Formats: sequence, structure tokens, C-alpha cells
Amino acid sequence: MLTNPATKYRSFPPVDLADRRWPSRTIGKPPTWMSTDLRDGNQSLFEPMNVERKMRMFRTLCAIGFKEIEVAFPSASQTDFDFVRKLIEGHHIPDDVSIEVLTQAREHLVRRTMASLKGARRAIVHVYNATSKPFRDSVFNMSRAEVVDMAVSAVKLIRQLAEEARETEWVLEYSPETFTATELDFALEVCDAVSAAWGATPDNKVILNLPTTVEVATPNIYADQIEWMHRHLARRDSVIISLHPHNDRGTAVAAAELGLMAGAERVEGCLFGNGERTGNVDLVTLALNLYTQGVAPGLDFSDINAVARTFEHCSQLPIHPRHPYVGDLVFTAFSGSHQDAIKKGFAVGQSDGFWNVPYLPIDPADVGRSYDSVIRVNSQSGKGGIAYLLETEYGVVMPRRLQVEFSGVVQQHVDAHGGEMSAAAIWQLFSATYLDRVTPVRYRDHHLFEHGSGGNAQGIRIDVDIDGVPQVLTGAGNGPIDAAVNAFHRVAIDVQVRSYEERAMSPSGEGGNARACAFIEVAPSAGGGNESFGAGIDANIVTASIRAVVNGINRLESSAPRGSQQRAA
Repeated sequence: MLTNPATKYRSFPPVDLADRRWPSRTIGKPPTWMSTDLRDGNQSLFEPMNVERKMRMFRTLCAIGFKEIEVAFPSASQTDFDFVRKLIEGHHIPDDVSIEVLTQAREHLVRRTMASLKGARRAIVHVYNATSKPFRDSVFNMSRAEVVDMAVSAVKLIRQLAEEARETEWVLEYSPETFTATELDFALEVCDAVSAAWGATPDNKVILNLPTTVEVATPNIYADQIEWMHRHLARRDSVIISLHPHNDRGTAVAAAELGLMAGAERVEGCLFGNGERTGNVDLVTLALNLYTQGVAPGLDFSDINAVARTFEHCSQLPIHPRHPYVGDLVFTAFSGSHQDAIKKGFAVGQSDGFWNVPYLPIDPADVGRSYDSVIRVNSQSGKGGIAYLLETEYGVVMPRRLQVEFSGVVQQHVDAHGGEMSAAAIWQLFSATYLDRVTPVRYRDHHLFEHGSGGNAQGIRIDVDIDGVPQVLTGAGNGPIDAAVNAFHRVAIDVQVRSYEERAMSPSGEGGNARACAFIEVAPSAGGGNESFGAGIDANIVTASIRAVVNGINRLESSAPRGSQQRAA
């Protein structure tokens, strides 16, 4: 059993912020996005990216629209140092993109980092040191003053080296690592000291990155911490507040959203949340969350599948099929009630211009996904999903009673065979059930003729095989269907038509040509039996209707065998 958590873990108290304002705010514009896929994301991989994969990821990030990309930790390895040099010397960095590199606040690491950036047009130097009490006391054995001095000394060195390399536009970023576990007054002290040492001005802003290095509290407490810093920072007009949420509690996206409401202007993360432990904030989810609220995120995910495949290639990590917006199954409904609602939502359309399809928070087309996978069928599926697939894939619009009946046929099939049914498999089952019945009656041909006048003016001659024996049946009625039914009465196949519907199939349906589909529900003339649907498809609506009659008869006969009944020639 789990231990009593109250004796082992301490909860973080709310921030003393009685008049907090973030809860009543919304996000009206996107933040500045910074991708750390090539640094934080890369260092967390079992097998870090090679040069080919890093370069492919860098180009993808540029194409998506990231203007700030953290590309390496140059002092950590020769590989990272060389990659920064390759980007600069190979002129791979677009003019509107700034590369960022990370360094600890130690002199030899800072010097190595600055050397890697020689010749860059614009570079963000991201320096950090841990500030929370556990790190001060247990890891570094430093006082508050020593921690502040460590940060300030690194910043002064960066400023000195930057002034010696004026060909580059330099931007400073500072992170008080473990910010969320640091006393707020001390986090403020360190950050103010850093901005002063850099000489931050409105024209030379410093980025103060306030990370949830480890999530230790609920997202609302993080928002309180951000708002408190936002209100109390010196030189606020010379500071960009940045967020770097990790996902230890599974709430990184919420923490980022609330942090933006609380006054932050920038977010660091990885495309699909890759990163140390449970990962960084998921920038795809965060950006598309904004998009669904009517805010253009400034990042292009209109072909989300291409981005996903690039990520999987470069990181060698799979994307979960239920990952928000991008997973293979996120636009897929198996539940019957969900499918029915989605189908009806598509049918109604968006008369007011706003997307409002049940169960779909975003239009799949906006991220380059087709509607083909929206509804799929398994043992949990219902008539709405099945009808949707037949309509969209094959142009068959079933009557509602047939939807109910056929859903039972599909259910039995899935229960017997398990797994999922594709649209093609559903079409095959529909054809075998309603279109291609050949016993006991096989339809071959028919001819219409005039039969006098009055109520039975339509005559028909039908060429069929009955139980394998060729026969020619004749009948008359008030129309082709009535005449065909009367023709079958002559061989003791006594049925009555309960309902009839005809539909034009879309040109994109089966066969690629516009055709007609007829649905006929038949029942025994004497009553006391079950109704059965038959369907027929043909370029000629009369032929489709006669085929539907034959298929309905065959289904009725198979459900109530009449083998003992003598059929006259």
C-alpha cells in the first residue's frame, strides 16, 4: 500500500495574491515561441539525434514558423559545438530566425559557449543556475548571496564577450532553475540583479525564463507565481517573461496557458512534449488550443501528419495514437452515439460560420487530416458511423430503418471476428447482405411493356433462375415494382412492399459514375413474418428497383425458408 502522503510530501501553499487577475483573463494573442527540441528534447533521447536528423528537425522548425530555436548545449559536447558551427558557417539559419544556446553559469562553460556562436547574425545566450533552497543547501552548499553572485558574474562575462563580438546581435536569457520551488522574494532578487547587470532597457530587453523545472504544484499556483513576478519585477518594460513548463504532474499545457494569462509573453517547449522525465510543454497542443479559441498561433500545423512523421524520424520516438490533435485516432469515433452525433453535425453544417461538429473540437481539415478516418467501426460502433462511412466512401445514403438493421449485421460480424472494420470491409458486408443475393432467385434481365389501361397498365417480363432453374415471369401492376411483385406471386413467392426509397449516388461513389440506388423493404403477404430490406444499384432506376425486389425476396426467403412450398412454373 502507498504510505500516508501527508507524512512524506509537503504541499505548496497558495501565493499571497489576494487580488490575482489572471483567472478573469483570456489569451488574445500568441506568445513568442521557442523550440528546444534540438537541446532539451534531444538530450532526453536514448539515442540523441545525429547531424542529419538534427538538420532535418531544424529545417522543419523553421518551416513551421519558429523564430527562436535552441539548437545546442555547446559546452556539453563536441557534437553540440560542431552543430552550432555547421549552422553558422553553412548559412543554414534564415535571416528572421535566432538561434539559442544553453550554458551553466560557470566561466569556462560560458567562454566555450560564446566561442561556438562566432559569426552568428543574432544569438540568444541562455544562462542558468539553480536557486531553490534544496539546491542551495544540499547540492551547491551556497548562501543566497553566493547564488546571486554566481548568476551576476556569468551575466557580466557574457556582456563583456558580447561587446568584443559586435558583429552579432546578442540577447541574454536567464533562468533561475527550479524557480517554482524557490522563495518568490529570492527569485525576484536574483532576476532583478541579472537585469541590472545586463543593463536591460526597452530596446535591449532581457529574457527572464521562469521554469517549472519540476512540476511541484498545481497550475494555478504557477500562474500566481508568474503574476507576482510580473507585478514586482524591476525594469518590467525591459523584461520578457518566458515560461518553460515541464510535465511531471501532467499539467504542463495548463500551466503554460495560465502563465500566459498571468503576464508571460514567451513559451519554451518541444513539438510533442518530448523532454526530460515526462517531458516539456507540448507546443503543438498549446498552439492548436489557441487556434480552437480563434487565436492564430503563428505556427503552421496545416500538415500535421508531415510534422509528426518528421518528429518520429528525428527523435526515434512514437507519437501516441491518442495524442491531442495529431494522434492517428484523435479524429476517430468508434462509439455509436458519438458517430451518430458527428454524422448529424456534418449534415447540418455550420450556418453561422463557426465550427460546431459534436465531439470534434477542431476541423480535421485545418491540420491536413481527411474526414476518412473520422468514423471507424468496431464492436462499440453504431448506425451513425456505419451510415457515414457508406455515404462518404460509396455514395450510399441508407434509409434510417435500414441503418438500424444493418448496424445489427455489422455488430454481429465484429462480435464474431473482432477488431475494426474498414469502410471497404463494411461495403463488402453491405453488398453481400443487400446487393448480391442470388438464392433462391438470380436476376438476369427484365423488359417492360404496356398492359392495357387502368390500375394495372404496367407489364413486366423478368428472366430469373429460381433454385437454379431458368424461368420467365410475367406480371402487371400500377408500376414496375408492383408488376414485379405480382410476377413473383405466380411462383408462390408472395411478398408485399412495405417501403420504397430511391437515392442518387454521388459520382465519387462506387464505380465513379452517377447511378441510382433503390431500397425496398418487403414482408410476407400473409403477414406474421419479419420485414427484410433489399437494395439494388444500377444506372437505370427501374433496374435498380427490380434488383432491390429480388434481393429483398432472397433475404426474406433465407430468414423464413419456404422449401416445402411448391413453386409453379
